[in-house]
Amino acid sequence: MSSDDRFDHGKDERLQSREVTEGAEKAPHRAMFRAMGFDDEDLSSPMIGVANPAADITPCNVHLDDVADSALSSTDAAGGMPIEFGTITISDAISMGTEGMKASLISRELIADSVELVSFGERMDGLVTIGGCDKNMPGMMMAAIRTDLPSVFLYGGSIMPGEHEGRDVTIVQVFEGVGAYGTGEMDAEELDDLERNACPGAGSCGGMFTANTMASVSEALGLAPLGSASPPAEDEERYDVAERAGELAVEVVEADRRPSDILTRESFENAIALQTAIGGSTNGVLHLLALAREAGIDLEIEDFDEISRRTPKIADLQPGGNSVMNDLHELGGVPIVVRRLLEADLIHGDAMTVTGRTIADELEHLEAERGLPDDEEIEADFLYTVDEPKQAEGAIKILTGNLAPGGAVLKATGEDQFHHEGPARIFENEEDAMRYVQEGDIESGDVIVIRNEGPQGGPGMREMLGVTAAVVGAGHEDDVALITDGRFSGATRGPMIGHVAPEAFVGGPIGLLEDGDEITVDIPERTLAVDASDEELEARREEWDQPEPAYDAGVLAKFGRDFDSASNGAVTNPGVKRE
Repeated sequence: MSSDDRFDHGKDERLQSREVTEGAEKAPHRAMFRAMGFDDEDLSSPMIGVANPAADITPCNVHLDDVADSALSSTDAAGGMPIEFGTITISDAISMGTEGMKASLISRELIADSVELVSFGERMDGLVTIGGCDKNMPGMMMAAIRTDLPSVFLYGGSIMPGEHEGRDVTIVQVFEGVGAYGTGEMDAEELDDLERNACPGAGSCGGMFTANTMASVSEALGLAPLGSASPPAEDEERYDVAERAGELAVEVVEADRRPSDILTRESFENAIALQTAIGGSTNGVLHLLALAREAGIDLEIEDFDEISRRTPKIADLQPGGNSVMNDLHELGGVPIVVRRLLEADLIHGDAMTVTGRTIADELEHLEAERGLPDDEEIEADFLYTVDEPKQAEGAIKILTGNLAPGGAVLKATGEDQFHHEGPARIFENEEDAMRYVQEGDIESGDVIVIRNEGPQGGPGMREMLGVTAAVVGAGHEDDVALITDGRFSGATRGPMIGHVAPEAFVGGPIGLLEDGDEITVDIPERTLAVDASDEELEARREEWDQPEPAYDAGVLAKFGRDFDSASNGAVTNPGVKRE
C-alpha cells in the first residue's frame, strides 16, 4: 500500500492512540472521530480520557459535568485531545440501611473495570479520573493503577455544612437524629428541620468521612497534586483545581510519568500516616489495601496499626470533632497536615508525586507559588501540633484475637483507652439489629454483633451508618460496642469495630458466636476476643454449616463469588507488580 503524508498526523511514536489515528488503514477510525467534531490538530495530539461519573442520584456527583468541563477545556488548551466518557456511581447515603447498600463496594470494582476497559479498548494515552461519592475515589485510582497510563486524579470537592439551630451540621447529624427520634430524645419537628437543612448543595459529605479521606489520601499517595482535595465543590477554587488537572494530564503524558513511577511502599506509608493523623475513615484501610494489591506493593493490615501507633492524631474533624473539610481548607488544606508530619519525620519526603516533584519539593513549590500560612499563624481548635496532639496515637486501630484472627478495624473517635466487656447480641443482618435499637431493646453493656454482611456473605460488605448512628442517637455512644464483618461509613463514631476477618460466611469465628457470649473489646491491647476456649470454638465449627449465598444470579452473585477477604482489601482483580 502506498503511503501518503496526509494520513500521518505526526503523533509521538510512544503514544498508543497512534493505533487508531495514524495511517491510511485508519481512515474509518478517523472518520468516527471527525463525526464527533475532532480535527487534524486533535488527531495529532495525545488522547486524554476524562472519566466522569456525573449523576443525578447523589449530591456528591451532581455537579461533576461542570468540573469535567473545566478539565476538558484545559486539556484541549494544553495540547491534548480530551475525550470524555462516563461510568456509574452509587449513592452510599441514599442506599444506606437498605438492601441496595450491597451494591456500594461492588461499584468500586465496576468503576475500575469500566475505566480500564474504555482506556484499553479506545487506546487512550492518559487519563483524568474524577471522583465524587465514596467508591468513585478508590475505583478511579484503581483504574489508573491497572492501566498504568499517565494519570491525574481529580476530586469533585465536598459539600458545605448545613446549619441547624445556629450550629454547623452534616448528614451524620440526620442519621443520629433518627436514633434520637426513636428514643423520644428528638421530636418530629426538629428531625424535619435537620433533614431540610443538613445538605445545602452539591458535593461529597463534608466531614472527614470516606470521600474526603480518600481525596486527602490521593495527595499523600502522589496521585493528585498537593492542595487539590480541600476546595469545596461549589467554590471557584474547585474549578481552578480541575483546570490544573487537565493541564497536568498533558504534562504527565509528555513526560511518560505513570502510576508505577509514583507508587511505592513509601507512598502507601505516607497515605496511612495522613489517614491516621486526620482521623480518616476506616474505609481507607480497605481501599488502600485494594490499591496496594492492584499495584503489586506489599502492604498488610498490620501495617496500619504499626504506623498509627507512631503517628499522632493532629486533626479533629467530624465525626470525632465538630469541624468539616472546608474548615481545614480555610487554613491551607491537606498540605498543612502534610507539612507538620514531614517536619516530624513521620512521612517520606522523597516520595514522588504526579507533578514530577517529591512530596517535600512539592510543598516548597506550593509555598512559593501560592503561599501557605506559617504554623505560628494558624489558630484553630481542631488542628493540633505533633508535639501537642489531640491524641498520642493515630485514629486507626487494628484489633486481633480469637474473634478476629485476620484482623478488625476501628476508628477511635473518643477515648483511646476504651475497654469494654459485655454480652453478645447476635443478628444475622443489619435490619434485625436496627429494629433492636429502634425498639428500645438496647441495654448498656451490650455488644451488638452483625454478621453475614462481609464481602462474600453480604455480599458486598454493607456500610452501616444507619444502625451505628441510631446507637449513638439513642445515647449509647460510650457504653455499647458493635462488631461486624461488614463496614461502616466514614461518618460512624463510637466503639464500632468492622471488617472482622475471616467473615462469618467462610467460617470465621464471628459466625460461631452465640447469644450471651462474653465479648471483650480492648483498644490499648488491640484485642477483640470472645470468652470461649479454642476447643469450644472448634466444637461449634464442627456443627456450623455455611449459609446459602444470598443471591444465585446477577451481579451480586458474581461479585459474591469473586470478593477476597476484607483483610486483603476485598479486591476482585488484584494486579501484579510491574517491572
